[in-house]
Amino acid sequence: MTGPAEHDGPGRSVEAVPVPAPRAPGAPRRTRIVLAEVSRQDDRSGRTRAELAEQTRVGEALVRGLVRAQLALALRLSLVVLIALGGLPWLFAIAPSAGRVTVLGVNLPWLLLGVASFPFLIGVGWAYVRLAERNEQDFTDLVQRPER
Repeated sequence: MTGPAEHDGPGRSVEAVPVPAPRAPGAPRRTRIVLAEVSRQDDRSGRTRAELAEQTRVGEALVRGLVRAQLALALRLSLVVLIALGGLPWLFAIAPSAGRVTVLGVNLPWLLLGVASFPFLIGVGWAYVRLAERNEQDFTDLVQRPER
């Protein structure tokens, strides 16, 4: 125990709690300022959030717009991957001389499809995550901005 214990009834002990020293005379009194009370949120942005939570027609339209934007992004980037990676076999079928090129003793088709495709897919994935987060941020800004 850190200090003498006092007894508060049968079988119970209470620790002595140090009392803070009184403030010095002439010292300025501390004031607590709470900024949350000063700035209040706009009721209109709260109404939009309520429409989302209650799934009204407006809320459904907003969410549907977000889903469409995310779907359009996914389809665009899928098309990029399909053209880039799906186009390589077509290239090698149309121009067989490009398929016989060797780089450091390895055929070009093996390098492009077996090695270069992975950094490409990682880059497309990174771009998708970044653009999807931007769509979500735009949606959040739309929901939270005050109506005019």
